[in-house]
Amino acid sequence: MKKIQLFSILAVLIFCFFLNVLGLLKLVPLFITAPLLFASLITFISFLNNRNRFKGF
Repeated sequence: MKKIQLFSILAVLIFCFFLNVLGLLKLVPLFITAPLLFASLITFISFLNNRNRFKGF
């Protein structure tokens, strides 16, 4: 289950990155693509950070 979540988050991150590149080329508004990329990066980092967290006895 964790691998499926990781791959789906990575897919969203890659999609948002390419969407942001299109925003830099002025094909898509940049004020829409930049928050999407930021949110996907935050989601990816928080997922990696919480994977090996100690949950107690």
